[in-house]
Amino acid sequence: MQRVGFVVSPGFQVMSLAALAAFEFTNSSVEKPFYDVRVLSEAGGRVPSSLGLAIETKRFGGSIFDTVIVSGSIDIVPTSRGVLAFVRKAAKRSRRVASICTGAFILAEAGLLDGRRATTHWCAARELRARYPNVKVDEDRIFIVDGPMWTSAGASAGIDLALAMVEEDLGVEVARLVAKKLVLYHRRAGGQSQHSVLLEMDAKSDRIQNVLTYMKQHLRASLSVERLANVAHLSPRQFSRAFQAATGRSPAKAIESLRVEAARVMLEQGHDSIDDVGRESGFTSRDHMRRAFVRTYGLPPQALRRQVRP
Repeated sequence: MQRVGFVVSPGFQVMSLAALAAFEFTNSSVEKPFYDVRVLSEAGGRVPSSLGLAIETKRFGGSIFDTVIVSGSIDIVPTSRGVLAFVRKAAKRSRRVASICTGAFILAEAGLLDGRRATTHWCAARELRARYPNVKVDEDRIFIVDGPMWTSAGASAGIDLALAMVEEDLGVEVARLVAKKLVLYHRRAGGQSQHSVLLEMDAKSDRIQNVLTYMKQHLRASLSVERLANVAHLSPRQFSRAFQAATGRSPAKAIESLRVEAARVMLEQGHDSIDDVGRESGFTSRDHMRRAFVRTYGLPPQALRRQVRP
């Protein structure tokens, strides 16, 4: 049985506890429980979260864990000597050490991320880079694995990180089953961006929001202005003006952004053929997709795929 130590400190972000559900559901998905999860703190006992909700914890002690995960907090506060000593010791004795959200600051303070790629919540990424210049901060990734060090973005990304650990330990089929039991719409790959195009283009108008959803669901179709205007029940001219006002983009630019994002996700998930990815996401040719990727990411699809592979 693999022992997982989940480290919390006063003011920890309660959402980060959701990552533990991945290990819990894994235990119910295999013949014998695979993970023994312990919630740890420096002093043990009840530790309050940022929401005020307290959780019972075990004191660090001398136990050895296969995996140690450090939770973050909403406010970035100085890390105690005891926590730093524990994670440094874990780095020598554990197979992997991870952080969720601003837990990356604890690993960085302990010197465990020096010279390594790491991520954290996008709101805190610049501060992480400024405080710890020896850390190669990538602020736009769901999670990053660099050797034995795993770091993830905001608290919900901790679930993706935990599922990736399950996949590493027990295989992709078990990880997919656990994701299904967790009722996750999509199990995100580590290289995926923290931001989605649909969130960036969130429109207050129901008409335009319906069009955005329609675009996302029909990327392989020919999405002309006339067709989209019919979805919005507007004339093409009225629609183009309303769409630009609501999203800050032209319909054509929005369609390209959605197609690029869909293609990027498929590439990150390991689809074999770039040509197939292009067709599935609605690009008319391989060159069409390449030009769109270079405009958006500054890289062609092949380079992006190599970059996100572990």
